[in-house]
Amino acid sequence: MTQRGRAGARPGGRPGDRRSRPEPETRKTPVLPRVDLSAARARIREVIEPVVAKAGYDLEDVALTRAGRRFVVRVLVDTDGGISLDDVAVVSRAISDALDTAEESGGELVAGEYQLEVGSPGVDRPLTEPRHWRRNAGRLVEVNGLIGRIVSADEAGVVLDVDGATRELGFAELGAGKVQIEFKRLDEAEFDESDDHEEDDEDEGEGEE
Repeated sequence: MTQRGRAGARPGGRPGDRRSRPEPETRKTPVLPRVDLSAARARIREVIEPVVAKAGYDLEDVALTRAGRRFVVRVLVDTDGGISLDDVAVVSRAISDALDTAEESGGELVAGEYQLEVGSPGVDRPLTEPRHWRRNAGRLVEVNGLIGRIVSADEAGVVLDVDGATRELGFAELGAGKVQIEFKRLDEAEFDESDDHEEDDEDEGEGEE
């Protein structure tokens, strides 16, 4: 009678002599470098602000956020009259070159890879600087509990039209303004009369055989 080996015994070996098995492979999650985002953002701003100013734009904001294993650097620029897509492309290249030069000469600004995004502020941007008010002349805004239309703005303050009455407010007494989105009423909308004539001609043509 042949005796079977015990469970886990190696054939031809002694009972209890277990076959060695490879340990399951364990994947270690890469440890992302710890970055002081506030300090890195300040370094980036210090590098790009003179470049943006030289190009003729105002640097409105710099944001640095983590997106997975990389970072995203968002830069907002603006100027009188607004900024076009071509303007964004030009200033984006200038900013990118400045960041590359700074890293080549002084080391990494951000530990790891980052993606650069350059754009212009939206209408939801708070009005905090005299230039913000000036560039939104004619718009309806809310500030300090008031809703009025910006008549004019300079370095001293802003003039608002509040329900037909003029209000002059200095920047020392102004909080952050917020542009109000306006929807044009149907009775104020302008229509091209030529479109109406074309539609009438099409209707007449459909009835002819």
